[in-house]
Amino acid sequence: MAGTSEDRTVVVSAPGKVLLAGGYIVLDRKHTGLVFGLSARIHVLAQEIHTSAGVHLSEIVVQSPQFLNATWRYGHHLVKDGGGIKVTQLQSGTPVEPNHFVETTLNYVLTYISQVDKSRASHGFQPASLLVLADNDYYSKPKQPSSTDRPSSSSSTGDHFSLSASEEKASLSDPTPSTKATTTTTTTAKGGKHSRTRPRFRHFGTTLRDAHKTGLGSSAAIVTALTASLLAHYLPRSLFDLSTEQGRRILHNLAQIAHCSAQGKIGSGFDVASAVYGSCLYRRFSPALLSGLPNPGEEGFAAALAALVDDDDSSRWDCEVSKEGVGLPAGVAIRMCDVDCGTQTVSMVKKVHKWRDGLPKVAGAVYERLQARVNELAGVLSGGRIGEVGKVMGSFREIMRSMGRDCGAPIEPESQEEMLNALEKVDGVLGTVVPGAGGYDAAAVVMKDDEETEKMVQGFLKAWSKEHDIQVRLMKVRGETEGARVEDVGEFKSWVS
Repeated sequence: MAGTSEDRTVVVSAPGKVLLAGGYIVLDRKHTGLVFGLSARIHVLAQEIHTSAGVHLSEIVVQSPQFLNATWRYGHHLVKDGGGIKVTQLQSGTPVEPNHFVETTLNYVLTYISQVDKSRASHGFQPASLLVLADNDYYSKPKQPSSTDRPSSSSSTGDHFSLSASEEKASLSDPTPSTKATTTTTTTAKGGKHSRTRPRFRHFGTTLRDAHKTGLGSSAAIVTALTASLLAHYLPRSLFDLSTEQGRRILHNLAQIAHCSAQGKIGSGFDVASAVYGSCLYRRFSPALLSGLPNPGEEGFAAALAALVDDDDSSRWDCEVSKEGVGLPAGVAIRMCDVDCGTQTVSMVKKVHKWRDGLPKVAGAVYERLQARVNELAGVLSGGRIGEVGKVMGSFREIMRSMGRDCGAPIEPESQEEMLNALEKVDGVLGTVVPGAGGYDAAAVVMKDDEETEKMVQGFLKAWSKEHDIQVRLMKVRGETEGARVEDVGEFKSWVS
């Protein structure tokens, strides 16, 4: 079939993010945010669905095997009058809740592909399977099941759920270094040794809707990795190559559009920019950029989308992504703490914006103070002046707390303030912050990157959790600079059909 000779199996991953400084002000084009990519990644494996002779399928299947009831099947069709490609969720057997982010991404990406690769419009798309695999730190650890939950496969530890055949695959690990399971050994009260294997991709024992996110930017990473995997699977390298600047620009623009649409056009786009480019200083694009784009299925959508994504003269996309002067000194790491509850970011943003719009001069002055701290922190970290980290981050925290009190949003709640103040007294901890929009669900720690400091921080969080009857843990994830990348398919061989 024409247009399908380049279809191929590919794995693309995109990192999570932490907006270390610049929450709220990054929504304003006058200001920038300091965002770091994270080692926790969303991986998407795209491969053709092979069928028996004489059997014809025209569906795209998206699966997230780490969750219950997380398989979405879509049919697709070409809409008249240049309306692009529209997908429709197919139901069979147990009803599956719609996945708005996945469905929206498919509408935009398939439309773009059909527009730039003209053979697609007449010959369509080969059926494809898209497997979404999230590193474990994106979601809080599942609690040990009770007697009414799914039975444990191990009576001695209760650490693993009994999985169906399809779900069990999420606990498998390849023997290669990057995907193998990790084994930890602990000493029992009687002095014996107990080893426990932790799968690379844990099954969380819950539906995606009920999973507890850890605030690492899963939606942006999923949209970015899904977009890149579809582009790399269906387009020849002459039209899309992620290793090139043009390829990253196409991915960034298309993923930003799809993600904004899925969110209702709320947000600055720093999370998608970080998912594509990695750590950077980011200035948002003008919100008006998307205002003239028709919706999927509307007349002229396909041509307008392709023109906006390609932006051949680079005159429309006015965002700035600067990697210069962004980095960490040797021996210093950004680590994330998971506090097991979520935050309604959108409602907090509305409160801040109501305050800003009501007191524009006051808010403008506060924003300028925050911007100064953003610039100062970027310079301190990239310049290796670790002795100044705590002072700069402390000043940033104080301004954010004051703004939160003024607008009635829990940007740094009292419980977080108390914990972070105590954590900063641990040897080796340089500074802390409630990242991004703030709230209850995560904390970022800039600390010495050594085993002794890690053990002391873990010990502090364990004691704090017990004393305050909450669940706080130091995640494995840490800051890194790389953005979206193509992975070695061989490292995911147990998933390839």
